[in-house]
Amino acid sequence: VQLVESGGGLVQAGGSLRLSCAASGSTSEIVAMGWYRQAPGKQRELVAAITSDGGSTDYAGSVKGRFTISKDNAKNTMYLQMNNLKPEDTTMYYCNAHSRVRTYWGQGTQVTVSS
Repeated sequence: VQLVESGGGLVQAGGSLRLSCAASGSTSEIVAMGWYRQAPGKQRELVAAITSDGGSTDYAGSVKGRFTISKDNAKNTMYLQMNNLKPEDTTMYYCNAHSRVRTYWGQGTQVTVSS
């Protein structure tokens, strides 16, 4: 499975961005996907997760109510709609997918929120 993120960039506080993660390869193996973020010197943390059928989602407390995870199975693409962005959301965001035996990561996309 290959994962390619897009949609990061620079935005002012209070603004919005939508991240996309396009999956290719053996996508039928995927049981769940998610978005993680990692600031320099810190551990990678889960931002949001979604099951392969999109029926169940989960969010970190810091983004609940502001971010929405979704996926379009016809396009093999997962999204993260980020609203009311805050400077503390600034960091690299990574797409994650896992099958029953392996975990896959994208290369990351930078999100920068200016105050």
